Amino acid sequence: MAFRFHTLRQEQWIPRPIGEVFAFFADAKNLETITPPFLGFRILSVSATAIAQGTKIRYRLRLHGLPIYWLTDIRRWDPPFRFVDVQLSGPYRMWHHTHTFEDHGSRTRMTDVVRYTLPFGPLGELVHALKVRADVARVFDYRRQRVAELFGEAPAQGRLLRFQSGSVPGGTVGGCFIGGLKEGKQGCIGIGRLAHGFIGE
Repeated sequence: MAFRFHTLRQEQWIPRPIGEVFAFFADAKNLETITPPFLGFRILSVSATAIAQGTKIRYRLRLHGLPIYWLTDIRRWDPPFRFVDVQLSGPYRMWHHTHTFEDHGSRTRMTDVVRYTLPFGPLGELVHALKVRADVARVFDYRRQRVAELFGEAPAQGRLLRFQSGSVPGGTVGGCFIGGLKEGKQGCIGIGRLAHGFIGE
């Protein structure tokens, strides 16, 4: 038995101090600024005036003409170094996004790691190969470009955009799907459509 997921990893050097960079991403309104216009992204509500662990963000977008409603939970909040958002409801069976910021004086290295999977089993995997993977790459490519325009691109430390696929072998324990990830961490994935995050992140 295995729970299959995909991983996107992207790194970007930003020529600004970590406090300034984290503050930008800590403001939910800036999500609209770095999301491609073709998605028609709009924030509908934020459960707190300042983002913190447990904050819920509800938004709407359009994908290939279809309206999609998405509810995100801020699962971990460690300013100015890291935060994790998890989809509670939306188009994916699981969406787990870790944002990491590393302090390098006047520069910041920002890393995004997104683990996700689609519903509908083998059919979802086929749709991922035919369309979804390219859509996700397009969204993050636009995001990188907008961040570079807003902050300026750092000298040739480069960008890394990489997809990987993997699975979590194991069984269910206490309502969670437990198994070893390739990166040596354990996953706790809620049965059904909800992801409860990855232990250790």
